[in-house]
Amino acid sequence: MSDLSEQQKITDTAGSTLAQPEGSSLAEWMNSRIARYETRKYDWDALKFQADLDPKFRRAQMRYVGTGGTGVAKDVNTVPAEHFTFSTMVIPAGHEGPPHLHTDVEEVFFLIRGKLKVVIEKDGERFETVMTDRDLISVPPGVYREEINIGDEDALMCVMLGAKKPVTPTYPADHPLAKIKR
Repeated sequence: MSDLSEQQKITDTAGSTLAQPEGSSLAEWMNSRIARYETRKYDWDALKFQADLDPKFRRAQMRYVGTGGTGVAKDVNTVPAEHFTFSTMVIPAGHEGPPHLHTDVEEVFFLIRGKLKVVIEKDGERFETVMTDRDLISVPPGVYREEINIGDEDALMCVMLGAKKPVTPTYPADHPLAKIKR
């Protein structure tokens, strides 16, 4: 057995959603912390404002922990977020996630299946890479990123953002999405 005192300190300071609710059994508590695939639905409207501007930006989010950085305010069908958000994203063949940055958090993409070109830009420098099945990229805050599905099938990836409620992303000043108020 390990010494649980350090873990207890984390639990005590992390927030109420990580503590077992008073009067609940372990099973009740743990069941509230499970997000099953069969109870999720792809949300094609989370980023609809982007697809309305250009259909190539159409993609869907399936939320598991918190609501992510899409601007969705609340989703009661998720595990409450305390330190990060976790979702899956499907990007249809030929579609893309527009260039954006998060000012406050690291964003991690883990490509489950598909083929994505990821474009990274910072201070006038540009970096491109192609990701395939089970590749991962971690993008620091303040760095633009863009994901383009260059494959023949839907790309499916996990997305993690390093905060309970990330700030809504920022788009390059010259990008049409920068002018849209949400």
